[in-house]
Amino acid sequence: MITQVNNLSDVRAFGKALIMEGTSFHPDNDFKEYIIKASEKPSYTFKEAKFRNSLMEKCFVICANEKVDVYNIMFEVYLKETGMDKYIPLPLDSFQK
Repeated sequence: MITQVNNLSDVRAFGKALIMEGTSFHPDNDFKEYIIKASEKPSYTFKEAKFRNSLMEKCFVICANEKVDVYNIMFEVYLKETGMDKYIPLPLDSFQK
């Protein structure tokens, strides 16, 4: 897991790290809400969830400053990391910066 988010490359790296953890995430969701379906236990400890929430908040700020859509960036990362980009077109503004 990355430890900070400072630019668009870091935003993408954070999305990739979440996917590598096996998290099917949405940028608006609180990481404290994620559970492991089989056990119904939290996916993250309180500390881990709080840390990921702070990184996601930083993603929103960076994307707003760069005038790109955080949802499109994260969707692009998801599509590429899962191989779904072969079937679903990438969002238009996600690769402009």
